[in-house]
Amino acid sequence: MHSSARIDSYNLFGETAELADVLHVETIRARSELHDWELRPHRHARLHQLLVLTSGGGEADLDGNRPNLAPPCLINVPRGVVHGFRFGNGTGGWVITLTSDLLDQNLAPGEGIHAPLDLPAVLPLPEGMQDLAERLFKEYRAKAFGRAQMLRGLALSLTALAARAAAAGQEAGVQSRSGTLFARFEALVERDFRLRRPLADYADELAVSATHLNRIAHQATGQPASALVGARVLREARRLLIYTNMTAAQIAYELGFNDPAHFSRVFAKGTGMPPRKFRQQLAGSG
Repeated sequence: MHSSARIDSYNLFGETAELADVLHVETIRARSELHDWELRPHRHARLHQLLVLTSGGGEADLDGNRPNLAPPCLINVPRGVVHGFRFGNGTGGWVITLTSDLLDQNLAPGEGIHAPLDLPAVLPLPEGMQDLAERLFKEYRAKAFGRAQMLRGLALSLTALAARAAAAGQEAGVQSRSGTLFARFEALVERDFRLRRPLADYADELAVSATHLNRIAHQATGQPASALVGARVLREARRLLIYTNMTAAQIAYELGFNDPAHFSRVFAKGTGMPPRKFRQQLAGSG
């Protein structure tokens, strides 16, 4: 793998503006062949990827670890993890990309599914996953009636299978991201993002300086801690606009804003359009 002082953050869809689709599925060949079967290390701030390899092989780079890829196998790539691949020519399989919005909708807190998926891993391909990935790919391309609902349901099944495989593959005593300072910060953000707490409050609760907290967050995701707090608020705002009938004003109050107009400005700055236009565009694309 090539080394670089700069880690690129790629946007496939829906990361900087509107959510273009429920999820994204493509063959490994589709993108890899354009780059001579080598994808240089990069990361996605708000996307989780599952790669289902059915033939061929190669080598992965997952946060500096370089496991060999021997199909059939599953590659779990959590958001924020630096990853790259060198595939053998003609490697077969699919790349399934899930947004944080979809994961938030599908995986309820406390169900235990998120934690096993927090670590990057190369795992034996679970029984039934190849058929499920192929069905997801066909449904993604078909554009049939009820497509979004089918994609969400298939994605939930695929994610549950991946979490089951990841949990089985994690040996007792192996430290996961749940024990790190960054994960503790993520847990606090998840608990309190509706309260609009200043970053200094998070740093005080973690017994570190705001400068150190920013450094840790930047190492993990390429973004400062304050941006991650704001991103979590925007994630929830997008989720509520996509999956509920709440008005923009109701969402503003739900997320701790005293002024709906202020919320609208924050949302527009973060996504490229105000809430009303975001929802109208979703309705138009459905």
